[in-house]
Amino acid sequence: MNAVKYIRWLILFAVCVSYGQNKFELLDGDRSEKVSFDFVNNLIVLEVEVNKIPLSFIVDTGVNKPILFDISPEDSLEVHSPKDIYIKGLGGGEPLRAIHSKNNLFKIGKVVNRQQDFYLIRDANVNFSQQIGYRVHGIIGFDLFKNFIVEVNYKNERIGFYDPKQYRYRNCRNCETLPIEVEGSKAYVHGYIKQYSHIQEIPVKLLLDSGSCDALWLFENTEGEIAGPVKFFDDLLGFGLSGKIHGKRARLQRFTIGGFEVQQTKVSYPDSISLRYLNVMGDRNGSLGSEILRRFKVVFDYPNQKLTLKKNGDFNDPFLYNMSGIQLQHNGMRIVKAMSQDIDQGSRIVNKANSNYIALEDNFKFELHPAIQIAEVRLNSPADKVGLRKGDVILRVNRKDISSYSLQQVTHMINAKPGKTIQLEINRKGSNLKFAFELVKVL
Repeated sequence: MNAVKYIRWLILFAVCVSYGQNKFELLDGDRSEKVSFDFVNNLIVLEVEVNKIPLSFIVDTGVNKPILFDISPEDSLEVHSPKDIYIKGLGGGEPLRAIHSKNNLFKIGKVVNRQQDFYLIRDANVNFSQQIGYRVHGIIGFDLFKNFIVEVNYKNERIGFYDPKQYRYRNCRNCETLPIEVEGSKAYVHGYIKQYSHIQEIPVKLLLDSGSCDALWLFENTEGEIAGPVKFFDDLLGFGLSGKIHGKRARLQRFTIGGFEVQQTKVSYPDSISLRYLNVMGDRNGSLGSEILRRFKVVFDYPNQKLTLKKNGDFNDPFLYNMSGIQLQHNGMRIVKAMSQDIDQGSRIVNKANSNYIALEDNFKFELHPAIQIAEVRLNSPADKVGLRKGDVILRVNRKDISSYSLQQVTHMINAKPGKTIQLEINRKGSNLKFAFELVKVL
């Protein structure tokens, strides 16, 4: 055990280590590289080749070194110079056993690092693919941002990496450029919040956190600068490396960043248990997540410590929250019986009144689809009050078979709008059951 090193994680997925001499760079002296990404559950998911194996990474500006998880033997990933360590993250669980690997090849299009460190989580229970309904193998952040100017177009799902020495800012009347503070491996931006419990606006220093699917996280403090919300509900906020993150969900009257005012902002206040490893927060007041960032075209300029924002067409989207009380996840596969009308199988020639025609007979085929399961039911929520339970597998929503729908689509279906009645058919330990509840506005 003496060879095992303990590393304390300061932010969600963020670890304090030395940078070394490795860095990402553009091949062949190119000025830039643009690649597409998938935007899933407010998260940027990017294909990254690791030692020539294509993997999917969440782009998380709050993390230092890349972290890998959900790696199976079928992925055939080489792990160079492995060393056992323990890491600690957000959540209520214990430290996790991991591998620190050095001198790895990372490649995103023409963006390459030939000596990249990463951390591989060895606990099979750390698997964020289940929660977002999309296969992801890891998280990548600061190392990718620190030497480039990075443009993120959330609407077009494109990300561009630019050589800072050759980048030219465009004339843009609707853009606003703000200073950021890059401290260690993290970038912070300043803004203002207006809580319903305060008369005055409060200045806040926020971590730029594209790996958070929430809008804002705020940390309550004893000085009373950021008070707990007056109107809220307790909820599961998400998952960290060390387990579930619980806290309060509420709304702000507004959030201001630069000259942009975001009204009725959704906000989360994580509890002290989930934050117990954040022992060095300094003057940080919380995090700015993707539910707000996605409303802009964003230029992250870490080398020059600047952030440029331009509103996009989603700026005025309402801030939605979980009214049903159901948190969903993928959990294995289920067999779905589907009708097939194959003309070669299940058909016959019929002669009637000297006229031949093809009669299609009902044939069925069996398909495998991801099982969408209830991961959590919020206490005293509409779903809880009618008896839905953790582990129930969703079969139908409002009489629609959901086997062809994504996890995000089903989540939207069961949180449509206040006053709507949601009918669910579920499977519980082999028995099909039906439930109905009405969505209620709580914020």
